[in-house]
Amino acid sequence: MSWVHLILAIIFETFATTFLKMSNGFSVLMPSIGTVIGYVLCFFFLSYALKTIDISVAYAIWGSLGILLISIIGMVFFHESVSVLKVASIALIILGTVGLRLAS
Repeated sequence: MSWVHLILAIIFETFATTFLKMSNGFSVLMPSIGTVIGYVLCFFFLSYALKTIDISVAYAIWGSLGILLISIIGMVFFHESVSVLKVASIALIILGTVGLRLAS
């Protein structure tokens, strides 16, 4: 069940960060509310995941998959630039996370 909690934490973190971008510095009400709710739920589920998953592994997975998802959202929905260096760097983050998981 801890892995389900971790996946939910990642999903809510991704939604919260997306809403944070849309909030325009907390000047737009609904995305600002979505940001706060998303982060509260994110950390709620992350705290449950940390009951049985090592913090080094959980945080690395949470962070790296969050980076991956937010990068994709940024490129697709916010038309952020895509470059070989950007994609390669994200791939290295993911590979490092897989290495941490295999080491534990």
